Amino acid sequence: MRNFISVSDIGPLDRAVAEALEVKANRFAYKHLGENRTLMMIFFNSSLRTRLSTQKAALNLGMNVIVLDVNQGAWKLETERGVIMDGDKPEHLLEAIPVMGCYCDIIGVRSFARFESKEDDYQEKVINQFIRYSERPVFSMEAATRHPLQSFADLITIEEHKTVDRPKIVMTWAPHPKALPQAVPNSFAEWMNATDYDFVITHPRGYELDPRFVGNARVEYDQDKALAGADFVYAKNWSAFADPDYGKVLSTDRSWTVTAEKMALTNNAFFMHCLPVRRNMIVSDDVIEGPRSLVIPEAANREISAQVVLKRMLEDL
Repeated sequence: MRNFISVSDIGPLDRAVAEALEVKANRFAYKHLGENRTLMMIFFNSSLRTRLSTQKAALNLGMNVIVLDVNQGAWKLETERGVIMDGDKPEHLLEAIPVMGCYCDIIGVRSFARFESKEDDYQEKVINQFIRYSERPVFSMEAATRHPLQSFADLITIEEHKTVDRPKIVMTWAPHPKALPQAVPNSFAEWMNATDYDFVITHPRGYELDPRFVGNARVEYDQDKALAGADFVYAKNWSAFADPDYGKVLSTDRSWTVTAEKMALTNNAFFMHCLPVRRNMIVSDDVIEGPRSLVIPEAANREISAQVVLKRMLEDL
C-alpha cells in the first residue's frame, strides 16, 4: 500500500479486519519491518488519540518516530500558490514538504478543514501536496474530508462486538457548541457503506452530508425512528455541508443528545464515539459511562488500525 487516505486504499475489509485481529494478538510480531525506518508525523491540528496511538503503532513495528507540530515547533507554513509572502509565514509548504521527505521513510499528516472554502477543503489540498511532492508514502491522520484510521478502528470494534452477521448501525448527529468538520461522519459513512451492515444516518434537516459519502445509507430525520432496533449507535456532531451554510452551526437542539431514554429505543445497542466528546451535549454521563459504551475499546483500536496501515506500507517499501 503506497498511500492511505480512504477505505478504497485498504482493499477487502474482511482481510483487513482479520489482519488487524492478528496484529492485536501479537503486536510485536512484525518489529523487523520497521528496523532502521523512520515515520514522520506532521500535525497542523491538535491531537491526543491519533498522536499517541500512531506513535505506539510505529514503535511496535520497530520504527523511529519524528513528531512535528506545525505552527508550534516549526515555521508557520504558507499553503497557497501565488501568495506574496509578506506576512507571518516565512516558509512555503512546497519547499518544506520535500525537505521533510529527506528525513523519513513514511509521512503521516493531520490537517483539518478550514471552513474558508468548501472547494479547497474537499479537494484535500494539503494532504495531496504531501502525496505529490514528498516522494514518500503518505497516510492520513485526519484530513479535511476523511478520518480513515478512526473509521478502520470503528470497523474493528464493531466486528469484535457484533452478535449478528448484519447489525443495524445508526450514525446520529448530536449538538455541539462549535462548528466541527464533516471528516469523521464522512469517513464513517464511507466505511459502513463498504460493508453489508444495515446503515442509517439521522440528523436534523440542514445537516445533510456530501452525497458521495452518504452513498446507499438510509437517511432518517426522526432520530427516535432511526434508533429503533439499532445494534450500534455512533454519535457525532458535524457542521453544515450545503451552501451557503458550509461550516456553520445551524442548531444546538439538546433533544438530539444521546441519553438513556434514547438508547432504550434500541436493541440494547452499544454506544460509540470517536472522542473527544462533550458530555451532556453529545451524550449523557450515564450512557458514556454505562456497560454498553465502547468509547475506550474503540480508542484502543486506534493503535491497531494504525499498525495495520504502517505494516502494509513498510511491506511495500
